[in-house]
Amino acid sequence: MVCENNVDTWRRAGFFEETGETYKRVVAVCLKPLEHLATKLGEGPGNSVDKATQLSNQLLSPTDARSDLKNVEELYNFQLYAWCSGSVASLTACSRKEDKFGVAQLSGSNAAVVSTLLSCLLAVENFMGKKTNLQPPNQLLGPAGIKWATVNGGRVDVAAGKRRSGPVNSKAYAIADVLKTSIYQIVSTFQDEMSAGAKANLLEKDWITSGKPVFGTREMLIQKLRIFLDFRAT
Repeated sequence: MVCENNVDTWRRAGFFEETGETYKRVVAVCLKPLEHLATKLGEGPGNSVDKATQLSNQLLSPTDARSDLKNVEELYNFQLYAWCSGSVASLTACSRKEDKFGVAQLSGSNAAVVSTLLSCLLAVENFMGKKTNLQPPNQLLGPAGIKWATVNGGRVDVAAGKRRSGPVNSKAYAIADVLKTSIYQIVSTFQDEMSAGAKANLLEKDWITSGKPVFGTREMLIQKLRIFLDFRAT
């Protein structure tokens, strides 16, 4: 409730105190479930299931795929993911006008929020069977005309196609929709700053973490963010 735009700004003032510690702690708590989801969905099929079980899972019908049971449990936490993504997106958007000390940016929270939301979205879309090659090869050009490699950041699951018509997919679709809405909220608020950074090839400096994402690669996150910035993400 405190994160929503219809709340008096003084109720949010405590988040933006000068040290930035409160803001970092709140953001970290909200991002943890999303990082957990991205990690679980991005795990390889051999991490926790023996080969015999994997083979039997491939022979099951779409409505009886035991290989998805673990992920179904994760996807049932939809409300938690919605609260977490909505909270960090609202706080990030509000920081543009209410963060007098610049703690959101200086603490690295802006980059952490955007990177986690994008990484989680890529993990969910990959789980649904959507290709992670975000742009045609001839458009994957970085600074100095260097081509980016088209990397698939997650597993290629034989059951992915079956999920598209199954009940698991509807839950994943709902989570993906919430994540996209949260990302668009941030992009819409900081559109001028992001557009300027994109033109100068500095978009990732303020909005993508320097470390390895929980899912995918930094290049994939940068590409995905540019798609949102062009309002082409669907």
